Amino acid sequence: MGAAYYRAESESGDHIDDPSEDALFMLIDDLNDSDNTFVVIQPDQDDPVWFTSVAVLEEGGYEVVRRDNTRREHDVVSETSIDRIARDLTIWMAARSFPGRPTRHTSNF
Repeated sequence: MGAAYYRAESESGDHIDDPSEDALFMLIDDLNDSDNTFVVIQPDQDDPVWFTSVAVLEEGGYEVVRRDNTRREHDVVSETSIDRIARDLTIWMAARSFPGRPTRHTSNF
């Protein structure tokens, strides 16, 4: 069975379906500058409309890319804190659209 929402996969082949913030932290923490240089997170579907990636920078730290074609978002930042990356990505991904996920309704009461 695949991921309900999204899948994280590193260059080394490690993958986690619907990773938690802690799981993202572990995947990013396992990155290195030789044979496991990036992790990609995207919906577990054909032709995903959004993705995010984290890659090791030669000068230290990480490059974080967030792209959502439906919202015309494309953001690239450098970051050194794995904690902050995992937290920010978890929040960003929670705001994405997923087929089959109930939409939030607000009440005017």
